Amino acid sequence: MTIALDKRAAGCADTILAMVASDGTAASPHARALMQPAATLRDIADAVHALCVIHGAFPGIVDRAGTACVDPAEGTWLERAAAAMSAERALLVRLTAAAGPLPSTPGQAASETAITGQRNALEMLARSDRRGCATGTAIAFVLDWAAVRGVLDACAKRMALPAGAPFAQVASETITLLRAIEAPAPVERAMAFGAQQMLAQHRGLWQLLEARAVARGEM
Repeated sequence: MTIALDKRAAGCADTILAMVASDGTAASPHARALMQPAATLRDIADAVHALCVIHGAFPGIVDRAGTACVDPAEGTWLERAAAAMSAERALLVRLTAAAGPLPSTPGQAASETAITGQRNALEMLARSDRRGCATGTAIAFVLDWAAVRGVLDACAKRMALPAGAPFAQVASETITLLRAIEAPAPVERAMAFGAQQMLAQHRGLWQLLEARAVARGEM
């Protein structure tokens, strides 16, 4: 994999960016609802706890993807992204502690199993030895995290806690890298696959959290 600009690279980038926009956190009604002032604290707490289970531990998706990196430019981005995500994990842990205990919800055991399964699926994608898969997973994750930060920032505001460091620059650098990657068609397909599967896990998480919020409303 090399870093350059060509039509095929732009096509791969456009595909992944379109998936992030249509299938990622920004498109989730529940995630958007959690960013609103009317969101209940127990729904916010539920989301923060789940995100912490999936993304609060080291090594994370970007750290795992970095172990398979072979391109210097990609490696530079991964190092910077890993440092940014380390700060995000610290923010996530602080918010989880401030949010208090997990809200009582019917079907808790099944939810825990599902969330653990999502975490394991993401770890497998980030460790994939299929060239391009881990990179696509990491890129889509960082881009989707920009929307996840909207939920975390809303949580911090509700709890009168300091917001995390700005994340826009990290997302911008990720888009720049994505548009500059030139790779053979099989690698591009692997990148798109990794991105698609990562977004599917996040989409499933928000759907699960929405179902849990509905179940709590019926208690």
